[in-house]
Amino acid sequence: MNHMLRTVSSLAAAWLALFTCAPLAAQDGGWRLEPDARIEVQAVSAQTTTRDDDLVIDGEAISVRGQVGLALNSESTRFRLEADRIEVFRLGGDRDDISRDRLTATVEQNLTETLEIQLQARRYDDLVTVESADSDEWQSSARVTFQPSRDNRFRVAAAWRDRQYDNGADPATTGEGPRVDAQYRRRFGPNHFLAFDLRAENIRSDDPDRGYERGSAGVAYTRPVAKDLRVRPAIELIKTRFDGRTANDGALRRDRQVVPEVELLWWPGKWRIEAEAKYLFFRSNETVREREGYRLTVSVGYAF
Repeated sequence: MNHMLRTVSSLAAAWLALFTCAPLAAQDGGWRLEPDARIEVQAVSAQTTTRDDDLVIDGEAISVRGQVGLALNSESTRFRLEADRIEVFRLGGDRDDISRDRLTATVEQNLTETLEIQLQARRYDDLVTVESADSDEWQSSARVTFQPSRDNRFRVAAAWRDRQYDNGADPATTGEGPRVDAQYRRRFGPNHFLAFDLRAENIRSDDPDRGYERGSAGVAYTRPVAKDLRVRPAIELIKTRFDGRTANDGALRRDRQVVPEVELLWWPGKWRIEAEAKYLFFRSNETVREREGYRLTVSVGYAF
């Protein structure tokens, strides 16, 4: 708890410092210096059952996220620095609390009225990934957005990840690899969208437990139901193949997930109130990994 208080205090101090320095920024040439901050509290409840119907309680958790950002924008160019920290307090059982830090630098440039490019660099500490519960990561990415009309948007992004894994008493190991994303979004009206997403990624590592290949496809529909309130049903299919983990029959482990979900988004003013319900169908050729269950999440945030 003391650690959480120190974290929140540090974020608040950084936010105040950003607002203090903002008036010093020059406004010449249409540039604007725009500091911002956000605080969010989230509650999670999840429960799954194994293939043999033995109850597995994933448990409950409360998380607190603090974020500070500083943007420098003109009409066609946007720079942004952002830092955030998440503290997760796991309730019940003997599970340890966890935290995650992230630092992001982004530049976006409008090349034409219909074409935009984004370049981004990120640093993660203590990130939970597909292959490890404790990873540090450097990530660089480029994204191109083509929007020929207000109602049609295409996006393609490519990222490179360098990871280091904390293996407890064993020496740390590393992994690296690309991720490619593609999306098409159709707009029907204000806050009314249909989006299709594809992703392919892999990590290569000398550590046989870390390498994997993964592909996913998803579709999401967002519809407004009232002022500042929208509903978002979605479904995603995820397939993963591990390079060095074997299943019961000696073959490489392969997992398959189907995840339907529905999300409610209520954003009155600067408040961000969201509720999400997911159901996970997880199948694997390693039978002890097979399970299904739900995950419920409620978050309340405020953007300064």
